[in-house]
Amino acid sequence: MKLLDFAIQTTNKYIDEMPKSQRKKYGQFFTSKETAVFMAGLFDVPKNKTRLQILDAGAGSGVLSIALIERLQEIPQLQYVHLICYENDSKIIELLRTNLQWVRQHTTLTFDYEIREDNYILSQMLEYNEMICADPNPLKYDMVIGNPPYMKIAKDAPEAKAMPDVCYGAPNLYFLFAAMGMFNLIPNGELVYIIPRSWTSGAYFKRFRQKFLNDGVLEHIHLFVSRDKVFENESVLQETIIIKMRKSTATPASVTITTTQSNRDFSNKTNFEAPYTTVVSGEDTYVHLVTNEQEVETLRLLNRWTNTLPSIGLKMKTGLTVDFRNREVLRDTAEGQAVPLFYSQHIQDGKVIFPIGKEHEYIVTDQLGLLQPNINYLFVKRFTAKEEHRRLQCGVYLARKYPDYSKISTQNKINFICGLKELSECVVYGLYVLFNSTLYDSYYRILNGSTQVNSTEINSMPVPPLESIELLGKELIKLRDMTEMGCDKILRSFIYEQSRGSERNTERIASAS
Repeated sequence: MKLLDFAIQTTNKYIDEMPKSQRKKYGQFFTSKETAVFMAGLFDVPKNKTRLQILDAGAGSGVLSIALIERLQEIPQLQYVHLICYENDSKIIELLRTNLQWVRQHTTLTFDYEIREDNYILSQMLEYNEMICADPNPLKYDMVIGNPPYMKIAKDAPEAKAMPDVCYGAPNLYFLFAAMGMFNLIPNGELVYIIPRSWTSGAYFKRFRQKFLNDGVLEHIHLFVSRDKVFENESVLQETIIIKMRKSTATPASVTITTTQSNRDFSNKTNFEAPYTTVVSGEDTYVHLVTNEQEVETLRLLNRWTNTLPSIGLKMKTGLTVDFRNREVLRDTAEGQAVPLFYSQHIQDGKVIFPIGKEHEYIVTDQLGLLQPNINYLFVKRFTAKEEHRRLQCGVYLARKYPDYSKISTQNKINFICGLKELSECVVYGLYVLFNSTLYDSYYRILNGSTQVNSTEINSMPVPPLESIELLGKELIKLRDMTEMGCDKILRSFIYEQSRGSERNTERIASAS
């Protein structure tokens, strides 16, 4: 029997016998055989080395380590491999030990291992922070492989305090493992991890991204199209990616980005080489997961603008009213002092339609935190279905259509864009052109793989100057075409005019080819 087949067989038995609720306490989700083989294959085995040090932190049953050992035993020049596995779940330690003992007896490689039943993060706190009593020469590794635990911890948890330079708020263990894994590498060593894609954007992961991508460089990203086909035995719905990092400060020309539908079809993967500076870019070090030339062109077209919404006095915010927490203020009819409460259902075909006969369309409250001025906004849905054509779905809200109200409210499943000063109707229509266009929808999908429209990410996206947005709005008002195709025509014409370096004016937009 092959090494990996034995480990998969014993692991499947463990999964069948151990309730998922028990494994979830440790953030424990097991890697499939196909994924393990693919990950092991991503390493470049150094041709000038006869001995290798390998680390598997959070080793579980050892599937990833064993996949790597199975590959390395085919390398003629290798004489010795030393593997260190961290695992502190007492329920799986015996399985890990059994698997590694069996592998050592059956591999053609000279191989030994050590299982450390320590907390991986805390065991290296002194060395990581260069504190007194730290080992001045901690063990470093040629290869780090891992499927780290996916589990949120408190912001004052010992692990979070052990790595303050990458933590912001309540962190997830997976990115602490990734940062520590990079710390554990020798110069030019390699790390291959399977982790959620959530770290690639957003303010929450900014400190981690900046350190992780400063200490090393991305060489390979693998994307799965199906969220539920990565950890099939686990029923995990998660946007998961595989990354390969090298501990180096020499920026490569490109990043290899591969894609499969699931963890079963690695032989049918797509392959794309994207410029490194396109994938890793921006002040906040976002990682843009592009998969084809069209998406690279989308980034190129929009990144020509250096403004963001906040830099031009605008901002996207999240709706104010969490309806189920404020049931006492909800009303079904426009009684007395009631004001409109806008939901995502009120956004229809680019407009905001109210009322629509929905329950709880009004609120009666004097809580200032639930009320906002009745002024012009662009409303944007916060949640869409995975299969929907567009992620960004927006509607123009014009205050003059609701003259009876000085205040309104928004349910927290919509976002709204407002300004330091009240937005003119032209500016709101111009924002609609941007966010209803194919280009902006594509940009957002590259930026964020989830179905939630996050205001932090929208506020980081490039936009043209405010006066240009106003001109786009004037053009839309003139053309009266609120469709995606209509917005695409206006925006692309504007970009075409800009790229020609000619002076922009509203008359020339429509006629530009």
